[in-house]
Amino acid sequence: QNKSQGLSFVRIHAPWQVLSREAELLKIKMPTKKMYEITEEGGILKKLNEIWCKLTEPLQPQVPQQENTNMKSLSYPFSREKIYLYNIKDKDTFFDNGTRSRIVREILKRTSTKARNSMGINTLIANNVYDAAYPLHDGEYEGQNDDMNDRKLLYREWARYGVFYKFQPIDLIRKYFGEKIGLYFAWLGLYTEFLIPSSVVGIIVFLYGCITIESDIPSKEMCDQRNAFTMCPLCDKFCDYWNLSSACATARASHLFDNPATVFFSIFMALWATMFLEQWKRLQMRLSYFWDLTGLEEEEEHSRPEYETKLLQKKLKNKNITTENSNEDEKEKLTWSDRMPGYAANFGLILFMIMLTFSAVFGVIVYRITTAAALSFSTNETTRSNVRVTVTATAVIINLVVILILDEIYGAVAKWLTEIEVPKTEKTFEERLILKAFLLKFVNSYAPIFYVAFFKGRFVGRPGHYVYVFDGYRMEECAPGGCLMELCVQLSIIMLGKQLIQNNLFEIGIPKLKKLFRKLKDERTEPKEMDSSQSKDPQQWDLDYILEPFTGLTPEYMEM
Repeated sequence: QNKSQGLSFVRIHAPWQVLSREAELLKIKMPTKKMYEITEEGGILKKLNEIWCKLTEPLQPQVPQQENTNMKSLSYPFSREKIYLYNIKDKDTFFDNGTRSRIVREILKRTSTKARNSMGINTLIANNVYDAAYPLHDGEYEGQNDDMNDRKLLYREWARYGVFYKFQPIDLIRKYFGEKIGLYFAWLGLYTEFLIPSSVVGIIVFLYGCITIESDIPSKEMCDQRNAFTMCPLCDKFCDYWNLSSACATARASHLFDNPATVFFSIFMALWATMFLEQWKRLQMRLSYFWDLTGLEEEEEHSRPEYETKLLQKKLKNKNITTENSNEDEKEKLTWSDRMPGYAANFGLILFMIMLTFSAVFGVIVYRITTAAALSFSTNETTRSNVRVTVTATAVIINLVVILILDEIYGAVAKWLTEIEVPKTEKTFEERLILKAFLLKFVNSYAPIFYVAFFKGRFVGRPGHYVYVFDGYRMEECAPGGCLMELCVQLSIIMLGKQLIQNNLFEIGIPKLKKLFRKLKDERTEPKEMDSSQSKDPQQWDLDYILEPFTGLTPEYMEM
């Protein structure tokens, strides 16, 4: 579209010749004319399944189902020579929108640009030649107009808060967004279903703790005013002897989380995790079969444009040194020696990051020890009596802030480290990225929790022979009721804090603000005199341009 100023859009359409050529190149599986029957289990399982379907009918999404569910057409990688095998009713609709978009994206990624050693649309976007490249949505999902599209249907039956209790229309999600996103939501749905029984059992265990709190002997003895156990001072100069019954509240509270039923709960959760994994393997196999993701020949993946660019640079460098014959030139690939600097940087930086996490944990420990010592010098009586609560709460909040900041840094570092390794295919790129990000973020999130659970209070010493850090500061110890209560506080603040801040604020709030900002910016840059043409409805590409770009599934899986 030509405009004198403002944005101009280039629309790309792929005709049948291009689609069929690329589908053959990418080995995209398409349905053939051959149909076969899917045998189902009979007997008692079938009866149970029918009863289950009847019961869950109100929870099923209202989306059009396949007419014949027990017949399936055989799929085969597309080939133009054997075109008579495929079930082509209409060339325009043979490849669905998702496949067409994927093909166009692949072509854009592979087409070389005028600049030397660069590949594809990503380079052009990075150099600000283009602002964005995106497939178009099917139409609007809101509004009263009658024409129904997949996007509108998905919104009505799936992507709004009003239908949270329904099952997901997985096949429609897969049709609209592609296999990867379909599998992600299938996994998320299964995970959510599995969390229901575990949360119910968790509540029962907690209630058991509430009911049996009166019959718990240790906390009863601690709270008995007649058994006056006098305890040694908690710090050296300013603390007095104290009475064990003053720690009564902590001991009673920790019984809620640390009672005989907790042992049962931990065994239950270990079994639950195994059940969940097995069930997911089963569902994944089932979906792979119905969506034709399995094949006898492992699809050979295309190498990433970045890899090919690097290879091109290497070839040019070698050409300058020697003029080899062209046969050897074809088989050239990146070797260990080419990747050595990348691997070295990876190893060094990951080690450094893990040390950074540990030092952050140590810093918080030092903060706790010194603050506790400083507060116990206080002249105010209430400050002195609430030292432990104050120190724990502030330390956990500092921990949370450090974790959130490091999480963002580690995400970016993991991506950069994977890029300098130059993996060959998208699949290896994703696998390596997930491994690095998981390692760094796991250490980051769990180091403080592991410290409280397994190490805190183990190295205190005994009266007359205490362990000191930095001359004169005693190593911190657990509260009289044990460290479990502190672990609960730590876990709840970190888990809830991360959920609220990272998942809700970052994932819902920030995109909304960005969208608003972009809208305002676009309105400012639009020329004023176009009022006459503004009255007509904005086109789909204008509407989609305002949306946030998709960042990939890795952060989604990471967060889960």
